[in-house]
Amino acid sequence: MTAAAEGASSARVHRRMLGLLLGALGLVVFSALSLLLGSRSVAVPDVIAGLTTWPATDIAQAAVQTRIPRTVLGLIVGASLALAGAVLQGATRNPLADPALLGVSNGAALAVVVGIAVAGAGTAASHVPWALGGAAAASVVVYGIASLGREGATPLKLALAGAATSATLYSLLSGVLLSRTDVLDEFRFWQVGGIGGTGFGEMLPVLPVLLLGAVLAFASARGLDALALGDDVARGLGSRTWIARAVAGLAAVLLCGTATAIAGPIGFLGLTMPHLARMFTGPDHRWLLPYSAVLGAGLLLAADVLGRLVARPGDIEVGIMTAVLGAPVFIAIVRRRRVREL
Repeated sequence: MTAAAEGASSARVHRRMLGLLLGALGLVVFSALSLLLGSRSVAVPDVIAGLTTWPATDIAQAAVQTRIPRTVLGLIVGASLALAGAVLQGATRNPLADPALLGVSNGAALAVVVGIAVAGAGTAASHVPWALGGAAAASVVVYGIASLGREGATPLKLALAGAATSATLYSLLSGVLLSRTDVLDEFRFWQVGGIGGTGFGEMLPVLPVLLLGAVLAFASARGLDALALGDDVARGLGSRTWIARAVAGLAAVLLCGTATAIAGPIGFLGLTMPHLARMFTGPDHRWLLPYSAVLGAGLLLAADVLGRLVARPGDIEVGIMTAVLGAPVFIAIVRRRRVREL
């Protein structure tokens, strides 16, 4: 490598590191806004007192302390869903791949409904095993259908199989809900997608699962870069494509299934954030994955804060707000034709 090429590579790394640093600072800002704003706005001294004084001694401090778990959950869920979308797009080489399109979200949702109806799973922690099982089963079914035929699981066949499976799962989901109105009453609030009302006691048991999913996602970066060149080239370079896809798929199932279990199905993050990150990082998954996680966490917190402000003294669930914010972003990306670059 020439000195000029080395200098350009070093400058590119520095720019990407600076971008990650700015993204982290943005998360700090959004986290602060999440603690400050809501049905009752508080001042900065109240936030500091709420973080340092336990238990709370006044209403403002109590408001801050109820928003802390919501803020942490927003960061975790946003990063998890964006990571899941990024690894799915890389593994399938499909720019429209996300947990919703490939049936992973509906598989998790159907399994959670069955868990509520059959086993009385009424808490976020009890939803997790059901959601993971449903997400994994849906992924296996989609990949199995797409693998039929001589060409194997091509990006187009994966998208078609995922859309068909997702529609089937949604029909089964509707059938269960129509036959069990008691389950419908509990499910309809979870289905919208929200991060309010969940405490640290419900979050802590699922953190190891999300951490494992994140580790697998980042470990799959090199394999996803090889897959981007095409299966034949990847195999020629010594990459075991089936292992790369298996690791990426397992990461997506763990991240999406667990995030869906604790927050409900939240759309657009897994589809939009990887494309937005790709505008800054290019196709290199070593940078694309952390950028996607940071952008996903930031958008979810921003959507949650905005949902609290526009509907005071109530709030609009974050699942609705992410669609409102995510759709224009995705349309803008498509117009720039960056959606084609994987």
